[in-house]
Amino acid sequence: MDLFALTRKLIDIESITGNETAVGEALAEELSQLGYKVERVPVERHRFNIWATRPRESRPALALSTHMDTVPPFIPSSETTESILGRGSCDAKGIIVAQIAAAEKLKAEGTHVGLLFLVGEERDSQGAKVANQQPRGTKFLINGEPTENKLAIASKGTLRVEVVAQGRMAHSAYPELGESAIEKLLDALERVRKIELPSKPKVGPCTMNIGLIEGGCAPNVIPDHAQAELLYRLVGPAEELRNQIAAAVSGKAAARFKLEIPYMEMATVPGVATMVAAFTTDIPALSNWGKPLLIGPGSIHVAHTDGEHIPKQQLLEAVDLYAQMSRQLLHDGAGS
Repeated sequence: MDLFALTRKLIDIESITGNETAVGEALAEELSQLGYKVERVPVERHRFNIWATRPRESRPALALSTHMDTVPPFIPSSETTESILGRGSCDAKGIIVAQIAAAEKLKAEGTHVGLLFLVGEERDSQGAKVANQQPRGTKFLINGEPTENKLAIASKGTLRVEVVAQGRMAHSAYPELGESAIEKLLDALERVRKIELPSKPKVGPCTMNIGLIEGGCAPNVIPDHAQAELLYRLVGPAEELRNQIAAAVSGKAAARFKLEIPYMEMATVPGVATMVAAFTTDIPALSNWGKPLLIGPGSIHVAHTDGEHIPKQQLLEAVDLYAQMSRQLLHDGAGS
């Protein structure tokens, strides 16, 4: 099995969220050729997750898992002596290949793990939510995301909020006849920015990004509608923060809470370096798949960029890391 060639093959199959079918079929064929029993688990219409096991070992105690989808735009693969480049190289097609190679290494030793590859992680974790309704009895789940081969002791959660202001349209020459929704929104956002956000030792602060602002229809019209989309990275429960946001915008706008993914603390194993993931993963949606761990080759700092890449050395090291951790968890119960 050529790790680098297979990584490039998967990168060169466009699989932006919602369009994972072709890469799923390629993986199913690859795994079947390696002797796995491959199950295509329907998610919606043509989309499916992959669950692969040895034919006589349908309920392994540990699953290696990551996602098949990528963010746009599609970027084909290229290669240097040090790295493989392209969309999905580190997030997460290189990780898929490292997990398959680790499963092969373990299989040769007589140790069996399952392989769970999911759709939709980059948008709404839809594949993970479907998988969680059909757990396979695993006690441990090693999820792959680019952490530079360090185990995440925690991953921050997500709270996505729409702040919506309503006004009254009027000719801009007579502003007293209207009510500017944009000015209301700006006032509301200024209040929101003054909320003191919590911080957690070893994890760091909760952060907020105002990612989108829109409103109005023309510069000579008093706007009757405006809204902003905010994204918080959580370091604990969100209830108090939700109440603070609603109170801050009250009288100027309304807060609509569109998505919440909880903050997670995860297991570690002795001897593996650790870090904190400021991003979210499929793990909160896979609660029925056992004790979670999070680790993978590549850096999140280049994921989702036009320079996305994965160092070849980290890819090779990840194979050994996934195999080592699996042995420790299955034979020694090392997860803590």
